[in-house]
Amino acid sequence: MTRYIRHAAVFCALLLTALLVNAARIQVFQAQRYDDSPANRRAVIAQYGQPRGDILVGGRPITGSLDTREQLRHERTYGNGPLYAPVTGFASQKYGTSLLERAEDPVLSGTDPMLTPLQLWSDLTRARNPGGDVATTLNEAAQKAAYAGLGARKGAVAAIEPATGRILALVSTPSYDPAVLSGNGPEVTDAWARLNGDREQPMLNRAVRQTYPPGSTFKVVTAAAALDAGVVTDLDEPTDSPDPYTLPGTTTSLTNESDGCEDAPLRMAFVWSCNTVFARLGVQVGLADMAATAQAFGFNDTELRIPFSVVPSTFDTSVDRAQLALSSIGQYNTRATPLQMAMVAAAVANGGQVRAPYLVDRTTTARGTTLMTPGPRPVRQAMRPMTAERLRELMRDVVEKGTGRKAAIPGAVVGGKTGTAQHGVGNSGIPYAWFVSWAQGARDMEPKVAVAVVVEDGSLDRDHITGGGMAAPIARAVMKAVLTTPRTG
Repeated sequence: MTRYIRHAAVFCALLLTALLVNAARIQVFQAQRYDDSPANRRAVIAQYGQPRGDILVGGRPITGSLDTREQLRHERTYGNGPLYAPVTGFASQKYGTSLLERAEDPVLSGTDPMLTPLQLWSDLTRARNPGGDVATTLNEAAQKAAYAGLGARKGAVAAIEPATGRILALVSTPSYDPAVLSGNGPEVTDAWARLNGDREQPMLNRAVRQTYPPGSTFKVVTAAAALDAGVVTDLDEPTDSPDPYTLPGTTTSLTNESDGCEDAPLRMAFVWSCNTVFARLGVQVGLADMAATAQAFGFNDTELRIPFSVVPSTFDTSVDRAQLALSSIGQYNTRATPLQMAMVAAAVANGGQVRAPYLVDRTTTARGTTLMTPGPRPVRQAMRPMTAERLRELMRDVVEKGTGRKAAIPGAVVGGKTGTAQHGVGNSGIPYAWFVSWAQGARDMEPKVAVAVVVEDGSLDRDHITGGGMAAPIARAVMKAVLTTPRTG
């Protein structure tokens, strides 16, 4: 009898050992496979089982979480969703995340290892930490001014603090409310289909994900290249430029919208935006130096993130002399995002230095303990400091004497450059109205804000589309908002 008991005990021990070995195999060696299985909903249920961390503007949340009491318990909510959609993106139970919601998802969802002081214990218990918060660099007043200025028109605004690269405003219109994508019901599917099928593309972030021909605003870059290369040494010396200008190697003549451009000095050509002068300057500077200057400003940069990706602005480096002439006035293959053109204006305002733009001021735990700050930002020297000083003078002339008068702010120093960019087959599209600028308040030691505005559909009457008339007032409102409100973040 004892022998049978002993055999049974050994058999039970073997079964127990096999059970432990199998449990260890599943929980240790195959855990990741089960975690990653589409049939495993635990991770998804856990993800929405607690409120998501918030995105902050000026210390106040612009997002929230709604407790639905359903299996996927918490849905994302947005305060003034269309205003901030080009920054937040969406956080959807059905379609995932985008923009800042995606880039900062580990912090917001509570999965970032920095959120827990005892990582090993969290790994063993698989406990999820409360979501952290993401504080943005946005200036609320500037964001609202940009959004109100664009109104029902299609376009975008980007504003930067020149000395630091902090993004103060990032607006794209038409916009949408990310809250309509938060849940997982049929209404979310309908909203997704409607938004993606909309010809106006409200989910497209035009400030950082759309490039446009920058038109005459690119003449800031061409002027910088000409001054740095010594092609122009005196702002008031005639440039020996014909009007019209025959593009090199062709019989095509380039003309101007305004009179008095023949042999115009750089100062006058900049103020009145003479195409012939700048096209010829680009050819005189040469492709190598023009490309090097454009790239120093940020063109052709494929790695820019703010922290979500920005599509590259482009300056074609394989053009002939006629194409270079057109590229130098912001046409042909030259393309730019509004953020890139804000960087151009910021470089002029910042003594020729380009600071990498960024949108996140800091991330914190739910209790407010700082996890990460951006730290020192990379710097590029886009032009010589003396060149930047001369360009600030030229841009001030545009606002005080030229086509950018509607950007003037009493008591502040403002510089700007207008642009009207042709596009479409045979330039048949409605021109884009551009304005880039910077502003310095009476009590500021340095320029406080640089802005770029593009309006896609400013008017059905082509003759009334101008950067100075349509985009400059929007830039003025944004600059004034920054100058009259304290720094946020």
